Amino acid sequence: MTAQAGTGRTNQKQRTRTAIVAAARELTGTGAEVTMPAIARAALVSEATAYRYFPDLPSLISEALAGVWPPPAEALAPVADSADPVERVAFACEFLLRGILARQGSVRAMIAATITRPETVTTRPGIRFGLIDQALLPLEDTLGARDPDGFTQLKRDLAVVVSAEAFFTLTDLCGLDPDEAITSAVRTAATLTEAAVRANA
Repeated sequence: MTAQAGTGRTNQKQRTRTAIVAAARELTGTGAEVTMPAIARAALVSEATAYRYFPDLPSLISEALAGVWPPPAEALAPVADSADPVERVAFACEFLLRGILARQGSVRAMIAATITRPETVTTRPGIRFGLIDQALLPLEDTLGARDPDGFTQLKRDLAVVVSAEAFFTLTDLCGLDPDEAITSAVRTAATLTEAAVRANA
């Protein structure tokens, strides 16, 4: 094989990989169900080809979502000047859940994969944790200093509520429409934060 032919094959492989990732990114942005066959069809490749480049759906979705979510500080820029942790947490919760709603097909696929294959959990982006940390920055020198265990527990409590799992519980099992589900989760997150602040005032 000539060097030129080798370079051509490398370039073709890169184009194929790029097409698969682009198709996955476009599909995740629709909110529709995300599957490897659907991504392969959109990328104009076979499902077998898609699996040659990505061993499983979570690894592909993870790459497709890279850079899609803004950094926590950028996400919370509208409340950057607020020192009220309740307001900041409420904003962070709504921001996350609106993003999950817009990409729910891919989020559901990631959750399903990590339930059936726990070893793939590291492919989940964990957006909530950065948002929660950013939202609670005003408490670091108060609650965080006086009661670090309580501060850690508040973050754990919020991780349960500010989450895709909570959102899907409210929509799928409680029968709420998406807006109602988001309002409910935001209210719960704000209540948890307010209670923690009040208890340590």
